[in-house]
Amino acid sequence: MQVLLTVTGYILTFCAAACALVALVCRARIYRPPGDPALIAARQPVTVLKPLCGNEPRLEQNLATLCEQTHNTYQLLLGVRDPLDPAIAAVERLKARYPERDIELVVDPRVHGTNLKVSNLINLEIRARYPWLVLADSDIGVGPDYLDRVTVPLADPEVGIVTCLYRAKALAGFWTRVGALFIDTWFAPSVRVTSAFGGNCFGFGATIAIRADTLRGIGGFAAVSSRLADDYWLGRLSRDLGLRTVLSDVLVTTDVTERTLGSMWSRERRWMKTIFSLNPLGYAFTFVTFTFPILVLGFWMAPTRWNLVLALIGAIARLVLHWRAPAKGVPAPGNWYLAPLRDSLLFLTWLSAFAGSTARWREQTVQIRDDPVSSITPQAG
Repeated sequence: MQVLLTVTGYILTFCAAACALVALVCRARIYRPPGDPALIAARQPVTVLKPLCGNEPRLEQNLATLCEQTHNTYQLLLGVRDPLDPAIAAVERLKARYPERDIELVVDPRVHGTNLKVSNLINLEIRARYPWLVLADSDIGVGPDYLDRVTVPLADPEVGIVTCLYRAKALAGFWTRVGALFIDTWFAPSVRVTSAFGGNCFGFGATIAIRADTLRGIGGFAAVSSRLADDYWLGRLSRDLGLRTVLSDVLVTTDVTERTLGSMWSRERRWMKTIFSLNPLGYAFTFVTFTFPILVLGFWMAPTRWNLVLALIGAIARLVLHWRAPAKGVPAPGNWYLAPLRDSLLFLTWLSAFAGSTARWREQTVQIRDDPVSSITPQAG
């Protein structure tokens, strides 16, 4: 029994250390265009679809970044379902600030399927005038060359969707910093590792660029109107057509606004349960990426000198990740001293995702069952 315990401890420590090292050194496989990116992007005008819901803390600032693009021709469609939605005021201020921009506010309460965000996209898409579409969540901020760069791969007829990685922008508060590390030191490195080893089974709400003809080919947004992970399924359905999912070289920012442990836990548990619903077997083995608790567990099971060396290597790799800049000109995640807490919370959230069938999303109770009969039930409060 002791031998089995020791061997298991060595395996846990080795796997956790190896994962930390791989996450530190891996780089994503970014799409490289066979020509001048500026000329490629300029070939087509773009329609940006932005579903909104509520007045988020930095909503107007994030939307303003889309009004300051260098792309030559683009249309901004900003949509809400509720005519009393406070996001409307932010959109009206933007229209006044940027009268030269083609900005249209769409207020449409029609519901198509159970995913209310996709219902909003369906209501927006019918007003799109241009053949290239870019979708992005409401809490995403972008640089001025965003549309120029993210649409480049759409000129390749073998590309189905273009998506991009994102980094966290924490608002003030301790728990927002902890929440930002979920993205910067666990989620994004995991995607880089997947991409580096040839995986492309992803699609992120931070950005999805798609041609209108590809969208029609998969059945339009209606094909994902009752899917919880609609961004993932847009990629999956386009791959079913034989088209590629590619990562852009663009890195956008997403706001982390959860100021309490409870609100942060709710958001991260929804993410974890969504990942679990899409790939239960793969999810079961992700515990080895929660470096510090697994290193501690492995060393506790096999408290030997060599296992201590392995554990120290893994811990150092995990901490160095906090000092590594994710891209040129982009600050490193920092907050290295929060790594043990961050990993421990990740491990607990991972465990919690095996229990229950619902999660909270905005003011909705979400049934985590990512198939066409998934339900999203609006609730008050």
